[in-house]
Amino acid sequence: MKDVWNAMADPTRREILNMLQKRDMTAGEIAEQFETSAATVSHHLKILREAGLVLSEKEKQTITYSLNTTVFQDFLKSIAEIFGTKGEPHETE
Repeated sequence: MKDVWNAMADPTRREILNMLQKRDMTAGEIAEQFETSAATVSHHLKILREAGLVLSEKEKQTITYSLNTTVFQDFLKSIAEIFGTKGEPHETE
């Protein structure tokens, strides 16, 4: 889980995950959304992949990335536990 926390610490990587929540994207499509170099985006994708947050599928010269929802949901659960919210409604007096 430490790798996931480290991967999520960067705002660019969080934005990539946000984009992948909407749809699978190629590395080029992701890189087009940022003003940084393609190599920098590739580095971010590598970190996300190593943390298990994204999956990649290579077809010829194209790599398509998708969100690994299982790992992402586990991460969100750990955040909810830290802040004491487990999705249950709070009782009021």
